[in-house]
Amino acid sequence: MTSYNIEAHPIHLGLGATAETEPKFTGDMKWYESYAKRHASDGAEARLVSQHSFSTPWDMWEMHPKGSEVVLCLSGEIILLQEMEDGRVKSERLQPGDYAINPPGIWHTADVNAPATVLFITAGQDTQHRSR
Repeated sequence: MTSYNIEAHPIHLGLGATAETEPKFTGDMKWYESYAKRHASDGAEARLVSQHSFSTPWDMWEMHPKGSEVVLCLSGEIILLQEMEDGRVKSERLQPGDYAINPPGIWHTADVNAPATVLFITAGQDTQHRSR
């Protein structure tokens, strides 16, 4: 058995209830593209479990068209913003132990005013991004 730090090595949850340690997270889009290629055969059922720390608001919106995303605040506080289909923006303050779910197809971003750490369980196939 080997242990890993989840911020450095996210987890892939795949078909057949498998779990795999991912290569070192680099923080850039090339890492995500490589992840998508490695696990393309798992399709929309794949989930990426990752943990990230933030101290400033996100600079982009993202949307996962093929499945829900769980956002679990571990420390600090974030304000999760979701742009609904009718254009309204809902906000939800998450503190340690609180989670919210980003439904498929809903654009989302977050405001962060002080250090916070968040765990994500993401259906990432065909994820899209746009500037905030």
